[in-house]
Amino acid sequence: GRTLWRRWSGYHRRSRVETKMNCMKLLGQKLMSRDFDRQTAELQVRIAILNRFTALGIPVTQPVG
Repeated sequence: GRTLWRRWSGYHRRSRVETKMNCMKLLGQKLMSRDFDRQTAELQVRIAILNRFTALGIPVTQPVG
């Protein structure tokens, strides 16, 4: 049923990408730079910030005992 459809259509992956794109838009709708190289650097900084936020939100699990 639904699980098979999700795997077949890639729905989960698409949903995660849409969520990340929404987060990118929250950091700023437009690019501030006019030069292409600076725009590239600006996007790389935004992606680095998102990756850091994601890393901070992932719990670190350690075995006890």
